[in-house]
Amino acid sequence: MPEDEMITNEKKMAANSAAKLIKDGMIIGIGTGSTANFVIQSVAKRIKDEGLKIIAVPTSYETELLAIKNKIPLTSLSINPALDLAIDGADQVDKNLFTIKGKGGAHTREKVVSMSAKKFVVCIDETKIVDVLFESIPIEVIPYAKDLVEKEIRGLGGIPKLRKAQRKIGPVISENGNIIIDSDFGEIKDPKKLSSQISSFAGVVEHGIFTNLTEVHIGKRDGIEIIS
Repeated sequence: MPEDEMITNEKKMAANSAAKLIKDGMIIGIGTGSTANFVIQSVAKRIKDEGLKIIAVPTSYETELLAIKNKIPLTSLSINPALDLAIDGADQVDKNLFTIKGKGGAHTREKVVSMSAKKFVVCIDETKIVDVLFESIPIEVIPYAKDLVEKEIRGLGGIPKLRKAQRKIGPVISENGNIIIDSDFGEIKDPKKLSSQISSFAGVVEHGIFTNLTEVHIGKRDGIEIIS
């Protein structure tokens, strides 16, 4: 099996495993991205096959459209501010369950939803689990503060790079109307400390270090591993 196909299969396995945590009557949050899309498909199948009754809060317009297409009933945090469970994918997870998310640019809403849930679960393929985080951290920033935030990032030893829109002029703009600065800090030995430091920068809306993960479902060639 080609490597890409294998990773896709592992994502599906992890998504299906996480979706089994959903119980009748739950209010859930659903993340954004390829793995979250598999969660949506799995939830839709359970609704059809089992008559599962849930309502969901989407973290992006993309997720909202896919959920509607799959006939998943939707709600909002304004109506249901407390969620039973949030399920999402991740870009990287370390052995202490610190997580980096945000390649899809939806990390601000994803973090709000995850913090609104009693339990936050991510599903990943085995390439995403590492001893020490080293992925670039997406930081959502109000455009007015771009230069200041880049200066602060460099002050912490990071290398900031404005996320540019593919085949378009100008930066990627988030659904919240902000820019995203991807910041390389090399190996992140203390994610919690770095999280607090980045959050303290004036003009930062949110960043991609998540420190509230409850459980991770890892799709592997030989099955599922669950870490909590």
